[in-house]
Amino acid sequence: MTIPYPDTSPVGIVIATRNRSATLAGALRHLLALPERPEILVADNASTDDTRAMLARDFPRVRVLALPFNYGALARTYGARVLDTPYVAFSDDDSWWAPGALITAARLFEAHPRLGLISARTLVGPAADPDPLNEVLADSPLGRVGDLPGTQVLGFLACASVVRRSAYLDAGGFHRLLFFGGEETLLAYDLAARGWGVTHCPGVVAHHHPAPAPRSGRSAVQRRNELLTAWLRRPVPYALARTRALAAEARHDGHARQALRGTLARLPAALRERRPLPPHVERAARLLEGASA
Repeated sequence: MTIPYPDTSPVGIVIATRNRSATLAGALRHLLALPERPEILVADNASTDDTRAMLARDFPRVRVLALPFNYGALARTYGARVLDTPYVAFSDDDSWWAPGALITAARLFEAHPRLGLISARTLVGPAADPDPLNEVLADSPLGRVGDLPGTQVLGFLACASVVRRSAYLDAGGFHRLLFFGGEETLLAYDLAARGWGVTHCPGVVAHHHPAPAPRSGRSAVQRRNELLTAWLRRPVPYALARTRALAAEARHDGHARQALRGTLARLPAALRERRPLPPHVERAARLLEGASA
């Protein structure tokens, strides 16, 4: 029996974007064709191209949050505050959701009150190749628990995630200090620290069409954010060891030098906002790192 879609989708979509009007338009066409008919909000990080004009002209059904500055990943949080749907799916300007994915996610949230975030199965490019991250998440050593669907994880891909809005805002959303690049782990830590479940649910499917060439400086930013996450949430000896390792690499690697400089510039703010993980989440983080190694 076919279950009809509700008249009003319980899942809204937030897209953070900046200066990528062409790819954004493509993503919006896919999202507006979804049978769930979700509310869509574009949080525009102060684009200087024709993004806002294009949205007003071609996509009048899409809500626009015109931010005055480039807030990076924090734009998703501003968008989630504006929406009033109980669940929020995140897309990037080069990603979208498969038909039926959002209603599947909503039903999982409704059936599992402790579920805070769903990490979807991601299909990449025109050939819809499985993202290698899918297998990593599905094989997470954290395993399953009875009150949550899927496999417990402490990592995900932001553009392939759906959150319980109240849990996301309770955890503070994506951290302002990280801006963009590897910002997901810190949010997963913060959700788990508050008792929310973070799981990989392959029945929820997202499509991602990233540009063929990686963005300039991406590697250095991700390494910077990994180290900042350590200082924000992990034990001091662990953070010190990671800092020493990056400093040793920086002697002969330009990306490591850039990552180290970026970390040191933000370190005073990270120390002010430091909040170590509770023991059970720290043990889970160690278990994941051991499995990865």
